[in-house]
Amino acid sequence: MNHFHIFTGEPEPVLNSVNEKPEKMKKTAIIFLLITVAFAACSADKTDLTLKTGSDGTSEYIPLLEGKRVAVVANQTSMVSNTHLVDTLLSSGTNISVIFAPEHGFRDLADAGANITSGTDPVTGIEVISLYGVRKKPAPEDLADIDIVVFDIQDVGTRFYTYLTTMCYVMEACAENGKSFIVLDRPNPNGYYVDGPLLDTARFRSFVGVHPIPVVHGMTFGEYAGMVNGEKWLAGGLQADLTVIRCTNYTHDTMYELPVIPSPNLPNMNSIYLYPSLCFAEGTVLSCGRGTEFPFQVLGAPLMPDTGFSFTPEPSFGSSNPKHNGLVCYGIDLRNALAEGVVPKPGMDLSWIIDMYNAYPEKENFFNGYFDTLAGSTTLREQIISGMSAEEIRASWKDDLDRFRTIREKYLLYD
Repeated sequence: MNHFHIFTGEPEPVLNSVNEKPEKMKKTAIIFLLITVAFAACSADKTDLTLKTGSDGTSEYIPLLEGKRVAVVANQTSMVSNTHLVDTLLSSGTNISVIFAPEHGFRDLADAGANITSGTDPVTGIEVISLYGVRKKPAPEDLADIDIVVFDIQDVGTRFYTYLTTMCYVMEACAENGKSFIVLDRPNPNGYYVDGPLLDTARFRSFVGVHPIPVVHGMTFGEYAGMVNGEKWLAGGLQADLTVIRCTNYTHDTMYELPVIPSPNLPNMNSIYLYPSLCFAEGTVLSCGRGTEFPFQVLGAPLMPDTGFSFTPEPSFGSSNPKHNGLVCYGIDLRNALAEGVVPKPGMDLSWIIDMYNAYPEKENFFNGYFDTLAGSTTLREQIISGMSAEEIRASWKDDLDRFRTIREKYLLYD
């Protein structure tokens, strides 16, 4: 520890020689004081600027759980340093009564869209209730013996990534049943921009979109939960008893690299940055690379013209029955998009989907019904078919995005 002493008196100057003048001594004293202050600043304990997630703030949320019956919504991303959140809580004496599992499961990674069955966690013996199977929202009986629900899952910042909907459904169940809801916040790797068409909730509300927001919302889960509460988007205008444990040393401009993959088909940051733009391919004849070693980093289909790049989807981790299984797909290679500076960029890129549509020989078969669900309306598909450019389409979103940004601004927790 450094000790600093400040003298406020004015002692008589002590001259080192008969030729040294008091004025010179004052200058010397000032210089000495400046050097001392600078040394003190350099020597003082440095502020820890390490980015920490909400789950790292155990001293903030574990006391809130003392004496409570706790439910946890978690998956493989729910880590406190190198230990799973559930194991961390149990070691602190927290009484965990049940675990809720989202799409892809609790500790293991299941295929996209695969039903997750309820069961027992083999590590702890705690009951695991699936929220991606028979039901997608906790039933009243699931919460009957619960006081607090803790939610800790890593997001990637898009409307159609289902963890967002799971959070909203759990939050709604808590509001309906008088249970407290705690979000352990995490950075949003795509949180540095807002983009995409808004969801038409009257016609296209689904598990890949429940609120009138754009594809890329630019919010953390904690911020989004605050917006859901504040805008009264829960059923019946209910509001949850919400607590958010914030990240520290995070801003929306932070380029956060995920330490654990969020789902089996987003294996690296390249795919995570491309995902908002390439996920629309799920609603077309195109493969986005499921069943390869580079999902959401390529686009192609068997009938696309051969431009020199091809790939062949086959059953693999996270994709047991991929689109165009065993067929050679011709298309676009984006595996080096991050290395080449194509991503990250503050906006979605529709040009890849548009170019593929324009080059596809059977345009009447290019889109399927899921495209409008992902886009949130029929408008984007109609715009592409009409021949609008990516720039023209993105310009058409401006008014809706401006209105959303005004709402979003009220609930931001980070710069």
